[in-house]
Amino acid sequence: MMATARILKSLKILYLFIVLVGSTAPCATRRCLAEEFIKMKLFSSPQPPECIVTVNLTSIQYQTLSVDTKVMQFSSRIRINMEWKDPDLAWSDSQYMFDELVLPFNKIWTPDLGVDNAVYMDVKPVSSDILVQRDGTVSHAILMYTTVVCGINLFTYPFVQGECPVAINGWNQSSCGLHLIYGSVFTVGGDRGEWQTISVKLHRDNHAINRNYLQVTMSMNPFNALVSLVLPSALIMVADLVSFALPLEGGKRSSFKITLVLSFTMFLLILTNSLPSAEHCSPLIRYHFCFCMVCLVLSMLVSMLFTKLTTDGSIQPFRLQEMSEPDLSANCAVTKSSGLTKEGDSLDKIVIFLEKMDKQENQIKKMQIFANNLDKICFWIFLGLDIIYSLCIITFTRTAYCKFNNLDFW
Repeated sequence: MMATARILKSLKILYLFIVLVGSTAPCATRRCLAEEFIKMKLFSSPQPPECIVTVNLTSIQYQTLSVDTKVMQFSSRIRINMEWKDPDLAWSDSQYMFDELVLPFNKIWTPDLGVDNAVYMDVKPVSSDILVQRDGTVSHAILMYTTVVCGINLFTYPFVQGECPVAINGWNQSSCGLHLIYGSVFTVGGDRGEWQTISVKLHRDNHAINRNYLQVTMSMNPFNALVSLVLPSALIMVADLVSFALPLEGGKRSSFKITLVLSFTMFLLILTNSLPSAEHCSPLIRYHFCFCMVCLVLSMLVSMLFTKLTTDGSIQPFRLQEMSEPDLSANCAVTKSSGLTKEGDSLDKIVIFLEKMDKQENQIKKMQIFANNLDKICFWIFLGLDIIYSLCIITFTRTAYCKFNNLDFW
């Protein structure tokens, strides 16, 4: 019994020795080392002596998703690949034979990047894993969805080109924080949608750490607005000028011009929501539609007045017609056939009536000729007004208006 007890005691001592030796032995696998780093709970940032963590943004991939000209905002998708060093995540060659391992991104500290001028921002990791190298270099990638307020000069809409900043920076407070080193910047999907991303350039401020931003240059494709807004209004104006060739008699021209005004009004009501709005400077196309509406209404009123002038010989709206009794006199002259004196009086009245009719007809013809001459003058006036207006529009579109300061968020 004594020998058996000694043997059991010796086995226990040997087991404890083996357990103690095994617990102090280094990990032989990456998963084992990863679990050791996870147990350390390295959720705080590295604390170098200078209290500044240097983060290298190796590449920035920019893509414009949408542009809202109503509220002057544009949304973008930005992929950022970054690297930094964490000395607590390093190991030596003598301890472990492998050069890199993978850790969950939410088990260690990662840099917190933001956009200074964003009204909405959502940051997601590209992958749930982070690559860690032997010397403590950590590689991580994030997707940043942002919405930025940007003032774009819409005065020459739809021929619009503007620049908007996207200020990607890190946290800084006093002498501590992040120091970002920007690498390559490029854009993808620049020709999708109505707006096109022409270029993305990095602007750096050597005097301030957190005043770096991406300057995004965008341009609008004018084809849709030209076809749906500018071209229909121009065709309606051309149709109004051609309608001067219609005769004034019969009211056909007035009816046609009323149809044009109603068509243009419905056209504006349908496309009101598609027109851009701007508080600082309203687009020129709004003034264009206002000018077209005024010209169409004036042309319609002028045609209505000239039509009344050719029909009644006057433009007075409530003119009372003179009452005459030509038929009664003629009837009396016919029935009273007795006596030469009465027949002579009847013939005189008939002659006076016919002379009066001829005088009225001549007066109406003169008014018609006068109205037609005025109509031709109005045609040349409207034609000259449209030509002058077109030249003014071309001049205004080549002049710089409405400058915005999109860097006022600092």
